[in-house]
Amino acid sequence: MTQYILTTDEMRAAEAYADCSLSELMEHAGRAVADAVWRYGGGRPTLILCGPGNNGGDGYVAARFLKEWGLDVRVAGLREPRAQLAIAARAAWDGPVETLADAETAPVLVDALFGTGVKRELEAETVTAISRLIAKAWFKVAVDLPSGVGADNGAMLGAANVDLTIALGSLKPAHFLFPAAGACGIVRVADIGIQCSSETRIIERPLIQTPCAQAHKYKRGFAVIVGGAMGGAAMLSVKAAMPLAGYVALVGGRRLGPDALVSRRWEDVVADKRVGAMLIGPGLGRDDKARTLLEQVLAAPYALVLDADALLLVSHDALKVLNRPVILTPHEGEFAALFPDIQGSKIERARAAAVAVKAVIILKGADTIVAAPDGRVAVSRPASGWLASAGTGDVLAGIAVALLASGRDAFDAACAAVWLHSEAARRAGPGLIADDLPKQLSAAIAACL
Repeated sequence: MTQYILTTDEMRAAEAYADCSLSELMEHAGRAVADAVWRYGGGRPTLILCGPGNNGGDGYVAARFLKEWGLDVRVAGLREPRAQLAIAARAAWDGPVETLADAETAPVLVDALFGTGVKRELEAETVTAISRLIAKAWFKVAVDLPSGVGADNGAMLGAANVDLTIALGSLKPAHFLFPAAGACGIVRVADIGIQCSSETRIIERPLIQTPCAQAHKYKRGFAVIVGGAMGGAAMLSVKAAMPLAGYVALVGGRRLGPDALVSRRWEDVVADKRVGAMLIGPGLGRDDKARTLLEQVLAAPYALVLDADALLLVSHDALKVLNRPVILTPHEGEFAALFPDIQGSKIERARAAAVAVKAVIILKGADTIVAAPDGRVAVSRPASGWLASAGTGDVLAGIAVALLASGRDAFDAACAAVWLHSEAARRAGPGLIADDLPKQLSAAIAACL
């Protein structure tokens, strides 16, 4: 099932079209929070921090349910509710409301102060109070988002880390975008009766078809990898492409790979109509020879993956006229160099770049984003931190070109590549280096059959 990621505005629109009233949605949300506290809190005394808006209203409703169920629950308010629904929820809570500054913490702490409503830095006194209460709690739960998190951009505006976040109705960008994602702990989505849809979704396990009995190497995909000054980088891409493509050819560079790898001259490859896709960039270099190679590849008629040095040599004008499937794989530094004028959240920047150059963008990082020129965006779950080492991006590019060569849609190929890359890293375990990833690809692929 597709899991969508909704911005604050998209969530507000979804709530407006819900089959039930907003007050009923608040009842559902509060009940979901109460259920989570009841399930994970172990029956321990609970303190719920309630803000003045609807997030606070959810907290008052949760407190009411927990009290009815016999739990020792208290409420501390930042200030009196000002939203109509929150005012009604506060009125339905028949217990006392302590002040945030004077409250003593409890083993279970529920943060229902702001949720998705934060747009600017929290006041220093509020941050101090939250930090004091959270520091001594045994288990911390956030309603929708930890207070002080930018819902749409993942910014940290004074938030403290929690153990569990109950996402109401749908996932939000900040559940995946760092640094905020690191504050959310485990994220669980609560169904509160809203039908959610968006152009932004999570990258899920791809489906990979087992080659049929009539398959042949060219039908499975002919991928060409263009080497350059540093042969090792291209070879990492080669080894990553080979488990997925039927035929992998290396042009230029040093042939250091498996016996199944084919070395070809550029003149022969460019005329071979069976080529499915080409990759250039890993270990390419940035000298005149590299520029000439890149110009030759851009002039060829094949689907294309551009990575590493190629991203620093290519121009916007050259990209816009390619008129064929193209995947770009920049990290943040390369993205900033290629798109210096694009601002916004990571999702917004990736989407804008994809539209600008009419290519699929894999914006790499702990929160990898895949964006298509038609506006679709897919977000990766956080991958292993051990991927922060040299050469792992070359492996991702190799996976991507193999999938693109097999005939997959460029967006689908990019999403599948990111998932397989992350899964290979998970299987490789702690201390991995880039060379370990291709060795785990067969097992990662098997998980998708």
